[in-house]
Amino acid sequence: MDQETFQLLRESIRRFVEREVVTKAQAWELQGFVPREVLREMGRLGFLGLRYPEEFGGGALDARATALLAEELGRSTFGGFAITVLVHTDMATPHLVNAGSSEQIQRYLPRLVSGELISAVAITEPDAGSDVKAIRTSARRVSPGPGGDWVLNGSKMFITNGALADLYFVAAKTDPAAGSKGISMFMVEKGMPGFSVGRKLDKMGWRSSDTAELVFDDCRVPAANLLGEEGKGFYAVMKNFQNERIAIAAMTMGEAARALELTLEYVRTRKAFGATLWDKQAIRQRLSMLAAKVEAGRQLVLHAASLDAQGGDCVKEVSMAKAYCAELLNDVVYDCLQFHGGFGYLKESTIERMYRDARVQPIGGGATEVMLEEVAKRL
Repeated sequence: MDQETFQLLRESIRRFVEREVVTKAQAWELQGFVPREVLREMGRLGFLGLRYPEEFGGGALDARATALLAEELGRSTFGGFAITVLVHTDMATPHLVNAGSSEQIQRYLPRLVSGELISAVAITEPDAGSDVKAIRTSARRVSPGPGGDWVLNGSKMFITNGALADLYFVAAKTDPAAGSKGISMFMVEKGMPGFSVGRKLDKMGWRSSDTAELVFDDCRVPAANLLGEEGKGFYAVMKNFQNERIAIAAMTMGEAARALELTLEYVRTRKAFGATLWDKQAIRQRLSMLAAKVEAGRQLVLHAASLDAQGGDCVKEVSMAKAYCAELLNDVVYDCLQFHGGFGYLKESTIERMYRDARVQPIGGGATEVMLEEVAKRL
């Protein structure tokens, strides 16, 4: 992707966000989900298929496009909206493209790229988050042989797009005795018998993100909906974690950059003790250092995305980016709220919402502690 294409794409996404998201998303915070027509419009504009083949309506771009999209969505200041889109584009749908058969891709991908279908990935369980091998959801064949349907039993927790998605990529144990080699991936469609949404979850932040518990009670899944090879699900999850973490890291840097911009606007007009807050050297210098760190974070994300685009081993760099950027975002919004004073603590404040949204970033998509262990293994 050349620089001109990169810049034109950035401008196009930013215009959409400013026109269709910033002015409307407060209502989505109250209703708890992003309207389907907004996602379909993003599909029409090509934003939901940046990474996917042109023959299915995609843009055939690489991980740098993921970083660009995520950063611009983060700048909206509505983390719930941003994660709704990114789970669909870069955390769930890649499972289909990476492991799906030609028939499966033909069946689903055009509708996922257009926004007709919305996807979710169901891995996390009440007792299994970053530790994927600990999942308990099981899948057994109804009848012996490779052509037999499957029955899924278990539950999933903290699933983004959980209540409103149409297609779910579900990890389940097909051989409980085989450890990581006993996990497989399945495509479960809304309405399949035995599959239900247990409850929608009431969260501290990301209020416009639909998050739910999923229940599989003798859920019958056709043999044709096994995704990839049986027993290869753990490796599929690990492979896509890099893409997911690039997206989250880039999203956090978009949020951090916008939080700094809003705070700079505020401190340049807010007066205290006869001068603006910007006239206070301590505040200027703290904001300047945060700006330097955010730019460093952006460059780290772009470096990791470039390594991924080249097909290189980027686990260390991606893990660094996810850990550093998620923690940095929380540092940034903490100081930004502080510099807004009492106004920053009001529910009507953009910074107050961003402060709540930020807290989940060191948890979701791989906790900071897990990321640092991934780095440590490679030092």
